[in-house]
Amino acid sequence: MTSVYAYLTFNGNCREAMTFYQQCLGGELHFQTIAESPLAEKMPSQMKKHILHATLTQETLTIMASDMVSDQGLIRGNTISLMLNCSNEDQIKAYYNCLSAGGEATHPLELTFGGALFGDLTDKFGNNWLLHCNQFKSKK
Repeated sequence: MTSVYAYLTFNGNCREAMTFYQQCLGGELHFQTIAESPLAEKMPSQMKKHILHATLTQETLTIMASDMVSDQGLIRGNTISLMLNCSNEDQIKAYYNCLSAGGEATHPLELTFGGALFGDLTDKFGNNWLLHCNQFKSKK
């Protein structure tokens, strides 16, 4: 089966961002620095502490990232969002609150016309997140 993973590019703060995402979402986090790779000999010494590749995995969630910015530089835009399909109300609320800390809660969690709980935010690193929960049960 083919899968799609989010791959984020940072400009020197990949470790900080991915550690934050792990704190919010849980899972296992692995880093490979430039110094730990065959690229180490070809890179300036100040780049060796930067992240060549990071992977955060948690059940069916995988987010990958790097500090390897192209020659044109890092250009932020709103064309990519990370979609989290949550399994229950407690999970979506916890993820939303944690990921929006220090960022912007652009669309607070609300019940949609289809009966799902949905919201979006921009985290403190400038990345857009969509959170969705089909299994929402209104607590009366």
